Amino acid sequence: MRPPKICLIGNSLSFGGADKIHAVLSNYFASQGFEIHNIIFIDAVTYDFSGALLNLGKTYKKGGILEVLNRFRMIFKYLKQHDFDFIIDFRTHRKPLRELILSRMMSRYRYIPTVHSFNTEWYLTPNRFVSKAIFAKAYKIVSVATEIEKKLRTQYGYTNTMTIANPLELLKIDALSDENSDIQFEYILAAGRMEADDHKQFRKLIGAYADSDLPQNGIKLLFLGDGPLRTALEKSAADNNLADMIVFKGFVPNPYPYLKKARFTVLTSKFEGLPNIIAESLASGTPVVSFDCQSGPSDLIRHRENGLLVPDQDWKAFVASIQEMSRNEALRQYCASNARSGVERMDVSQIGQIWKKLLQQ
Repeated sequence: MRPPKICLIGNSLSFGGADKIHAVLSNYFASQGFEIHNIIFIDAVTYDFSGALLNLGKTYKKGGILEVLNRFRMIFKYLKQHDFDFIIDFRTHRKPLRELILSRMMSRYRYIPTVHSFNTEWYLTPNRFVSKAIFAKAYKIVSVATEIEKKLRTQYGYTNTMTIANPLELLKIDALSDENSDIQFEYILAAGRMEADDHKQFRKLIGAYADSDLPQNGIKLLFLGDGPLRTALEKSAADNNLADMIVFKGFVPNPYPYLKKARFTVLTSKFEGLPNIIAESLASGTPVVSFDCQSGPSDLIRHRENGLLVPDQDWKAFVASIQEMSRNEALRQYCASNARSGVERMDVSQIGQIWKKLLQQ
């Protein structure tokens, strides 16, 4: 019996958490002898991945209906040519008609869409009718956290669901975190795509940092990531007279040395899924201070054991929490000592087995 033939479909292999999971699983499946193919819509590849690649982003010209139809043709031809056993979809789905057509096309195979955010409109489209029909023919719907799965069941009526946590390549993280970084100062770290909607709330984070005593104590705020909001965030830092204390590194291909050397990592999102930045920080031995936003942080952080969970959107409490984690060296060291153990269950060797069992049913 031949091993499964799998097509992994993503927005890109570069930017966000779902892209990273796409890449990690491609490596794991390939290591298990599966035949792997990848389709991406944006011409951006920075993560290591395995398998063949159909990069639709390289065909992009001026957009419009003809471009959409051409992509449909290319996808249909590729799927028909290879006759996949499974299609696993990591993309966001924001355009109702296009996504309904694509989901029906993919559902001719064993189609497994994945949902990576509690803001489920990104994955089921904002259209109420389409959101309750788009995955009707899916083989299985995989969410990355239990709160997302509950929402899929209660709000959309999907029952063919399961939760599989994001996998971590712990051995690779260990090796990469030992590389040298160019940072010689004390800092806390925030990371993520600087989207125009600012759902990571980096602008408010700058304000909270300014209200804390960290700048006066010489502890800087380091941002990893890029995006359309970066210029506005740099202006906000200057407006708070903190241009010298807030450092914007942009996108870095290897974030792990920065995570490992941070005093702690912070997360201030409005919502999440299962945040890779928290998991990767803990895997690097660095504690986290995070809002207890819907879906994610409470699955990873044990309050006062490996980090601090702050009541959701309580900015005053957040300021107090980053000050406590910064001042209280005993607490910080204790949380750091427990950081790694909290995510060992997410190693790809274990999460991969869950995926492998699903694909071999």
